[in-house]
Amino acid sequence: MYGMLLESVQHFVQLEYGDEIWQKALQLSECKYTVFNTHQVYPDHIMGCLASALAQITSQSYESFMNFFGKCFVRFFSNYGYDVTIKATGRHFTDFLENVDNIHIQFALSYPKMKSPSMYLTEVDENGCVLVYRSGRQGFTHYVMGQLDEVAEDIFNLKLETSVLSQENVTIGTRNISIVHFRLNFDNSQYISAKKAETAAHLETRQLAPFSCSLLLEMFPFAILFNSMLEIVGCGERLIQVAGGGNKLLKQSVPKFFRLRRPKGIGFTWKNIINLKSVMFEIELLRGELVPKKEGSNLTAENTLSDKAGTREIEIDGKSISPYALRRDSQPGLKNILLKGQMRYLDDINAVIYLCSPVVNDINELPDQSLYLNDLNQHGLGKEMVLAGWQHNSKLGLMFDKAEQRATELENNYSLLDTWKRRGDDLLYSMIPMTVADRLRTGKSPLSTCESFDCVTIMFSELVGFNSTTVQDIMELVSTMNAVFSCFDSLVDKYHVYKVETVGQVYMAVSGAPESSENHAQNICDVSLCMMRHVKQLQIPSGTKVDVRIGIHSGPVVAGVVGIKVPRYCFFGDTVNTASRMQSTSSPGMVHVSKQTKEKLPKDRYVTQNRGLVKLKGKGEVATFWIFEKPTAVE
Repeated sequence: MYGMLLESVQHFVQLEYGDEIWQKALQLSECKYTVFNTHQVYPDHIMGCLASALAQITSQSYESFMNFFGKCFVRFFSNYGYDVTIKATGRHFTDFLENVDNIHIQFALSYPKMKSPSMYLTEVDENGCVLVYRSGRQGFTHYVMGQLDEVAEDIFNLKLETSVLSQENVTIGTRNISIVHFRLNFDNSQYISAKKAETAAHLETRQLAPFSCSLLLEMFPFAILFNSMLEIVGCGERLIQVAGGGNKLLKQSVPKFFRLRRPKGIGFTWKNIINLKSVMFEIELLRGELVPKKEGSNLTAENTLSDKAGTREIEIDGKSISPYALRRDSQPGLKNILLKGQMRYLDDINAVIYLCSPVVNDINELPDQSLYLNDLNQHGLGKEMVLAGWQHNSKLGLMFDKAEQRATELENNYSLLDTWKRRGDDLLYSMIPMTVADRLRTGKSPLSTCESFDCVTIMFSELVGFNSTTVQDIMELVSTMNAVFSCFDSLVDKYHVYKVETVGQVYMAVSGAPESSENHAQNICDVSLCMMRHVKQLQIPSGTKVDVRIGIHSGPVVAGVVGIKVPRYCFFGDTVNTASRMQSTSSPGMVHVSKQTKEKLPKDRYVTQNRGLVKLKGKGEVATFWIFEKPTAVE
C-alpha cells in the first residue's frame, strides 16, 4: 500500500491519542518505519499490526481501530483535494458507489503501483443498496466500512448503517481474493426518484424512429456487440479493419480474441459485465490470434501459426511467441491494441455493446498498432489527446521516472538513517548510561546530570602477572586484556552492573548508579565471583596464565557527565578512592571487600573470611574480608 494511507493513520492517532501512544504502537508492532512517504509503497501488513498494537495498548478492539483508520484516510485525503473528485462523481451517494472503480483507474497514473479493490452494486432500493467488495488484501473489511461511513457523513451528509451479509475467500488463478457483501442502509429516495424521472423521459423518446445497429457501430468504429453467451454479433468498422478484414470476429467468443485488463481480479463473464456496467473497462485485442494460419507443408511465410501442445503460437523469425506476449514491445504491426470504454446493456436485444476507443499514448505508437488518426472517433477527443500526448508524454514519463528514482533513494536513505541511528545510540550508550543520555538529548545541561547517591558499591579489577618489557609482551598484554575485558563486558549487564571505564589493566564497575538498586553490594559481589570463575576458564592463544585481583567498597558518591569531547559518566568521592585501595591491597585470584560492603551482603549467601587489619593509604588500618562462592551457589 502507498504511504498516504499510513500517513493518515499516523496523523490522526497522534492527534487523538497523543505521540506517546503512537510511539508505543510502533514499538509493539515492530514497525521499522517512523516516517511514511506519500508515494512510497509499504507492506500491507503494517496497518493490521498497528491496529493490533493500538488495540492492545488502549484495550479497544482491532475492528474498531481498522474502522477508525478508514475514517482517517477519508479525512486525510481532503488535504490533497481528492474530496473534490468524490463530489464530482455524481449527485448522490449511490453514484459515488457505482464509480469507485473509475476513481481508482484515474488515480492509477499518480499511483502506478496501486492495487485497488473492485466494488459494484447488486441491489438498489430507497433504503440503500448491496455493495460487493472484492480485494486481494485480507482483513480490510472494517477499514472499508470506516471509509464508507466517513464519505457518506462528511461528503454526502448521510447517516449510513453498514452490515456484513457474507464474506468468503476464493482463488482466481494464483490470487486469493476476498469477497464481501455489504448491506448499506441510508436514505436513497432521491436517487430512486431521479432514476424514475430518467425512465419517464426515455419513454417519451421511444416515439422516435429506431435506427439500425450498423449506424451505431459506424459512430463507434471500435465498438463490440455481444450477446449473453459472450458471442460477438457485431463490430465497429475500424475494429474489423485492424483485425484483417472479413468476418473473423463475428460468431466468435469474446475471450478468444480479447483479454480483460481492467477491472482487475474478475473473470470475463456476463454476470460481472452486467454488475460493473458503470465501470470503465480496459480490454486488450490479441493481434496474434488474428494472424492467419497457413495449412499444408509450404510454410514459407515469415509469420505463421502453429499448434503446439494445444496452444496457438506464432513463429516469428523461427521463434515461437504466444499471442499474449505481443504487447507494445513486440513486433511492429502485430502489437496488441488496448481498448478503453464502457459496457452498455441493450435490453431490446439482450446484448451488451462495448463503446470504446484505443488507448494511444502518442503519435509514435500509431504505426506499431497499424492505426491512423482517421481511425479514431471523429466526435471524440481521441485525436487531440494523441497529438497532445505526442508533445507532453515524454516529459511526463521523465517526471515519473525521476519521481520513482527519488522515492527509491528516499527509501534507501531512511533505511541507512535507521541503521546509523542505531549505531550512534549503541556508541553513545557505551559512553554514557541510557537514562543520562536521554536527558541530555532533551536539551538539558550536562551539569543537570550531576547527582549524589547515598550508597553504591564500586569494584576495581586488575589484571596481574604480566611483564611488559618488550613490544611482544605489550602486544600479548593488549590481546589478553581485550579477551578478559570483553568477557567482563558480557557479564555486567546480566547482574545489573554499570561499567564505568577501563584504565590500563584496571576495570571499574558500579552498581546502584545511575539506576538505584537495593542489592547493589550483592550485584557487585556476584559479578566479581563470576569474573573470577570465567577468567580461570578463559583460553588465551599464547597460553599465558591470566589472574585478576578485585577490590570492593560501598559508600556515597557523586556522579555526572564530564567533558565535551569524548564525554564520560564519572564517579567522584572517597568511596572511589577506598575501592581502588581495596583492589591494590588485594591478592591475585581473590575478591577483597570492605567492612561496609560485607554488612550490606545477605547472610549465608557467601563464604567470608576475616583478613584482619589492612593498612590503606589515607585510612590507616581497617578491617577487611575475603569472600568466596559457596559450593552450592548457582551462577
